[in-house]
Amino acid sequence: MPEELFADVLVEVPGIMPERTFQYRVPKNLMALLGFGHRVIVPFGGRRVTGFIVGQGNTPQTEDVKDIIEPVSEKPLFNGEQLTLARWIGRYYFCDTVRALQIIIAPALHKTKSKRTTRYYINHGLDMEALRVELPRRAPKSMAVLEAVLKNPGMTRPGLAAAAGASESVVDKLVSKQMLRVEYQVLRRAPYPEQVQEDTPSLTLSGEQRSAVDEIVAGLTEAKHRVFMLHGVTGSGKTEVYIHCIEETLKKGRQAITLVPEISLTPQMVKLYRERFGDRVAVLHSRMSDGERYDEWTRILKGLAPVVLGARSAVLAPVPDPGLIIMDEEHEWSYKQEETPRYHARAVALYRAQKKNGILLLGSATPSLESYCRALPGGVYKLVNLENRIASRIMPAVQVVDMRAETRAGNGGIFSRVLLQKLQHTLSNKEQTIIFLNRRGLNTLVVCRECGYVVKCPRCDVSLTYHADGKLRCHYCNYMARAPRLCPECSSKQVGYFGTGTQRVERELKIVLPEARVLRMDADTTTRKGSHQKILETFSAGGADILVGTQMIAKGLDIPGVTLVGVINADITLHMPDFRAAERTFQLLAQVAGRTGRGNLPGEVFIQTYTPEHYAVQTAARHDFLQFFDHEFDLRRNMGYPPFSKMVRLLVYGKDEKMVQEAAEKMRTRLDDFTRNHDGGKILITGPAPAPLGRLKENYRWHVVAWSCDYRRLRLVLEDMWQQNGFTQPGKGLHLSVDFDPMSLM
Repeated sequence: MPEELFADVLVEVPGIMPERTFQYRVPKNLMALLGFGHRVIVPFGGRRVTGFIVGQGNTPQTEDVKDIIEPVSEKPLFNGEQLTLARWIGRYYFCDTVRALQIIIAPALHKTKSKRTTRYYINHGLDMEALRVELPRRAPKSMAVLEAVLKNPGMTRPGLAAAAGASESVVDKLVSKQMLRVEYQVLRRAPYPEQVQEDTPSLTLSGEQRSAVDEIVAGLTEAKHRVFMLHGVTGSGKTEVYIHCIEETLKKGRQAITLVPEISLTPQMVKLYRERFGDRVAVLHSRMSDGERYDEWTRILKGLAPVVLGARSAVLAPVPDPGLIIMDEEHEWSYKQEETPRYHARAVALYRAQKKNGILLLGSATPSLESYCRALPGGVYKLVNLENRIASRIMPAVQVVDMRAETRAGNGGIFSRVLLQKLQHTLSNKEQTIIFLNRRGLNTLVVCRECGYVVKCPRCDVSLTYHADGKLRCHYCNYMARAPRLCPECSSKQVGYFGTGTQRVERELKIVLPEARVLRMDADTTTRKGSHQKILETFSAGGADILVGTQMIAKGLDIPGVTLVGVINADITLHMPDFRAAERTFQLLAQVAGRTGRGNLPGEVFIQTYTPEHYAVQTAARHDFLQFFDHEFDLRRNMGYPPFSKMVRLLVYGKDEKMVQEAAEKMRTRLDDFTRNHDGGKILITGPAPAPLGRLKENYRWHVVAWSCDYRRLRLVLEDMWQQNGFTQPGKGLHLSVDFDPMSLM
């Protein structure tokens, strides 16, 4: 053992330079206990803070090196690969390494000990025949305990005492006399403890599915990093392709990670995966308890669960050799974390697959423009298509309902007349319906109910947002105008502000269809653990006729009894102040339409909209992704928006609106200065302007947005700003959020 040992520590203190470490001496009494990956308490600026050991050496860097105070963890919490991943996330997304490391090892930080239980057994060599002669007269309770253990070995202390009709002190006495032996066992806090039949045979693949699996497995066999874009229509059997590819990955001695975008989808996938892979499946998502997440994380770390299934954070699972990473519904925005570090699971998955020569499989019926562009001929992704639904099922018939005509006909309600008729017909046939409310957006969209005109910014071609002061404002360039009393297009007085919630839809359904059994699935009804699963199980089992919900019911659900889908309002996301509004709308409409017609009966879809002529609505109604892609591709290219550029958003927020605005203006000036230093003529900068959600949780929010087709130059500007002093907080009581590759500008 060396005479002196020094540790490089990443301290858990905000505001430190992103990758800076501090050196501490390891006390001699701790040398054998501490090493790389341990969490420790150290002195820092007159206080005690926690940190992580990320390096060791025998040479002090300065004369006055302070000692580590004490360890926090009994064992290392991370390895070298996890630290390398944290450093990559920190550099790419402009956040502190220690913050990135914290999210990677979060299960270990939140629950550092396993749950143990004590089991009791007859001690080896005990002469039970002799004891049966002696003990019943002298110590009948002790004999009863021994007989109970002999009959059911491995009982707990309370269970054994109850079974024998004795006190727990009798059990303790037998242990002290070495008549009983004790074994300590780790209890697994299983998130889905119900038993399922394991090793269910794989389904027979269709010709398209078999071709897709063969192509992806060929990539696995090469043991070279590749990315496959599995573009399959809704109901084409993408999940079965995933499972067959996982089976091949396990045969090669490697591990597989599957990501799903919504926690509501996890119970269905868990059941399916456990039927195929049994207890080799580990599950990770945020609705699990700390103990459940820790136990699953530990099973993965020990190699007991080579198949990982979960939401966004599962991409960080500690699998040593990820041969296959699957992103189901890869287009979903929920794969982007909205807190620091603002990582996208797709980028992290790509990094991990590259490092291990693994396969990244991106699956979707409505791929993101960024991914599909890379899968075009000559691109870096390989496109694999599933063009037909399984079992020759047809795509649902879609009808676009012009709500302007409904208004002119005197129908001012939530439901169009044709949708009400179809609801009554479906109910009488004892079939099921999904009513989808497109609620991700603001309630302040200004639309003419007569002609469908939407008030937009003349500079940015995004919808203006109505504010309480009666003004309309662009949240890209800060253009402002008065809210019109008459429609600028047709002079109608039918100018309205949209805002309809799921509770109102549920209430109206119960009025017009009192005999219908209605379930609602939204943020309010799914707060409790297991609530997603309970609602879906009830609906799948026929316990309700109509399911009303938001985005969480728009994808992934496979319920054969659903023959009708109604979309209440397609316009909310269509006219959001975001350049991805049309893409988001197309994806939602196409995905929710795919929830019907998945059984033996054909499906129908009714899309209610005040903008029926919009290309996103029309192409979704025709299930025509390629035509939508071509149209949106040209628009993005002309505007210079992603995927033809890289983008960054700098968001300043705080309680004092004036201070927030001034800090945002200074941030713009600073960004301009660094841009000039790099001759950044190709970098476009807008703002500062109030964010579309101008006040959130009592914080005012202003942002600056920059984008450029010259990715290298934009990175150089941001890295210079970052390396100079980090993106420090812009003032007392103010905060700065840096979002590279933002998925939303709200």
